[in-house]
Amino acid sequence: MIGAMACLIVLILYEPPPSSLPEYALIRGAMANIAVWVFFPSLILTLIPGLLAIAWNPVYQNAGWVWAKAATGMLILEAGLVYVEGPFKEEAARAASALAGRLDPAELTGAYGAERNSMFILLLVCLANVVLGVWRPRMARKPDAPRPSDSAAEAP
Repeated sequence: MIGAMACLIVLILYEPPPSSLPEYALIRGAMANIAVWVFFPSLILTLIPGLLAIAWNPVYQNAGWVWAKAATGMLILEAGLVYVEGPFKEEAARAASALAGRLDPAELTGAYGAERNSMFILLLVCLANVVLGVWRPRMARKPDAPRPSDSAAEAP
């Protein structure tokens, strides 16, 4: 998944302007294919088993780092759908339409700073998720406070 994101970032950085329509459409098509066939399946193949491991293993259910990793995994899933897969597929389809003459090339958006920045932020969240899985910091849940009825039962 991180490799797919690195490929997408490299393609974004070297993407030609929409005025070079054939090259732009080619790069955008490649980006859409990476997002659909590499990034998203690898995201699902890492997220689902992780959530199943939490559900089946009581040790994971009490580990704080696991819940932090699950939260970042869900954040990656949402951002992957909103900022990666959908927009890349849409812009690739628009570029193909412009190349076929069905859309004015002036309507193509190109890779703006926000798209680049969101990919870098998403990559950092992915790296943080990996670090949580490797480092496994001790972030256990707080123990329950003793109840007044428990201390009264222990008094002589």
